[in-house]
Amino acid sequence: MKNQKINISENLVNLRKINKLSIEDVADKIGVSRQAISRWESGESVPDIINCDALAEFYNVSLDDLLHYSQKESGLPIAPKGKHIFGTTVIGERGQVVIPKPARETMNLKAGDVLLVLGDENQGTKGIAFVPADNFMNQVKEIMDSFHYKTK
Repeated sequence: MKNQKINISENLVNLRKINKLSIEDVADKIGVSRQAISRWESGESVPDIINCDALAEFYNVSLDDLLHYSQKESGLPIAPKGKHIFGTTVIGERGQVVIPKPARETMNLKAGDVLLVLGDENQGTKGIAFVPADNFMNQVKEIMDSFHYKTK
């Protein structure tokens, strides 16, 4: 078995601070003492698997990320469960974008896949998203069918 570094104490502190919670808030939600949370955050002890699961659910992160993610290495906080930050890309002179390999692998994207490009130009949420066109069209069809419209 590979020796992986456990980062749970750092992650618990970071998640609590990001969510603007006190130690007491977390203890109340998880159903443990304030002292237990304090010991876990200081690295004095680690929560058992049941409490690790409860903490991961409470913070909406994967159990693996709660245990092993390193904000120091990545420079980014733990992403919510199912959300990813795959890195950056550069827009080419003709507008082409290369999707990072970890993103292609995780999202099961391959050459020839058709992606719908969505955009939001509002200042607070400005951004671009790529969505598999088939998924989007299937959702549109479901919505249209729910209104009793016929789609092709």
